[in-house]
Amino acid sequence: MVHPCLRKHTHESSAATGYILCAPCISQTERNLRTIPGLHQECLHQVSPTSRRINPTKVSGSRRRDHLNISVLDARYNILATLESWSEMVAEKLSAAAPERSVPQLARFLARHLQWLASQPPAADFADEIEGLVAELRSAMDPDPGDLGTLIRKCVMDNCGGTISAFPKSGGTARSRSIECSAGHSWEMHEWLNLRRLMEQQRKGVDA
Repeated sequence: MVHPCLRKHTHESSAATGYILCAPCISQTERNLRTIPGLHQECLHQVSPTSRRINPTKVSGSRRRDHLNISVLDARYNILATLESWSEMVAEKLSAAAPERSVPQLARFLARHLQWLASQPPAADFADEIEGLVAELRSAMDPDPGDLGTLIRKCVMDNCGGTISAFPKSGGTARSRSIECSAGHSWEMHEWLNLRRLMEQQRKGVDA
C-alpha cells in the first residue's frame, strides 16, 4: 500500500517503501545533518566582526556587520539541545551507545541511523526540526536588518537592571571582543557560551 509522505509538500509525494518519508525528504535530511557541523563551526566567526574577518570561510550571502550577534549563541544552544534529544531517543530505542555530546558527533550519529528514523512515527517531526536548525543557523548568521533590534536581552547578573545588546557601546569599536551590559558587566569571548546558558535559565525563570 502506498502512503503519502507525512511532510507538507507543494505537490503530493508518496513515502518511500518501508518509510514514513519520501525519498527526497530522506535525502534532504541527510544533507542537512551533514551541513550542520560546518555551519555550527562557521557561526563562531559570526558572533563578532573581528573573528569573522580573520576566518577565510564564508557563507554565501553573509553581510558585513558591526554588532555582536547574540542570536548566534541562541542558535548554537538550540542545535546542541535538539541533536542531543534525538540522539538520546535513538540510542534508547536501539540500545546503542550514545555519542559524545558535541554537534559533529551527534549529527554523524543521527545520519548513521537516518534510515531507521525515517521509518518511525516521528520521522516528519525529526526532518522538520533538522531543517529548522539549518534555517535558524543561516538566519542568525545573516539576519534581516529589521530584526537586529530584537538582539537585546536583560542582564543576567542578579539585581542588575541593565540590558545586553548586540551592538557595541557608544564610542566602542567593531573590534570589541567582549559583550557588555548597559550597567558595565562584561563577558569575554570564552565566556559567551556560558552567558547563553545564563540567558536560557533566566528565560525559563520568567516563563515559569
